[in-house]
Amino acid sequence: MRAAFPDFRLGNVLATSFTGTLSERHGNPVERIPTPQRLIDWLAVNGLAVDSCTTAQLDLARELRESIHAAATAAAIQDTLPASAVHVINDCSAQGRAAAILTLEGKRQWRLSPTSCVEDALSVIAADAIAIITGERDGKLALCASPTCQAAFFDTSQSRTRKWCDMNTCGNRQKKARFNANRRKNPRPAE
Repeated sequence: MRAAFPDFRLGNVLATSFTGTLSERHGNPVERIPTPQRLIDWLAVNGLAVDSCTTAQLDLARELRESIHAAATAAAIQDTLPASAVHVINDCSAQGRAAAILTLEGKRQWRLSPTSCVEDALSVIAADAIAIITGERDGKLALCASPTCQAAFFDTSQSRTRKWCDMNTCGNRQKKARFNANRRKNPRPAE
């Protein structure tokens, strides 16, 4: 029987979805890619299928994830980007052999070759991180308002005022906590 793993938190932006493979960073952290196979699964779900992954490649992926998180967080609060994070992102971006292709819908999609490896997939994620951190994509980097999460996310809403990295998790949890606090403060009279 296969061990149960937490579900992936999928979003519309590859780089920030990748940073979401570690959630609740300021609470009880949830690692969503604890094994090389789970990284393979996450990459496949995101259109970057590879056949194998070593422990060293998983470690590299996690290093990239944390570097993107650090750089995106700094960009969101308009702070200086950490040099070590920039170095890792740039190295991963330069290592890959992925091709950008144009879809019939006028969108860019990444294509890996049948012989692609994890480093090729990571280069696509790093390139996406560069595009959002530099402002090349339409949107705004922000930090989740959940005190236990504070994940960097890319806000593409029309008003650019989104508060939560994911409404189905952090947003609902915060709204439920507010609702319960209000009920305790203002209990309903007994009928």
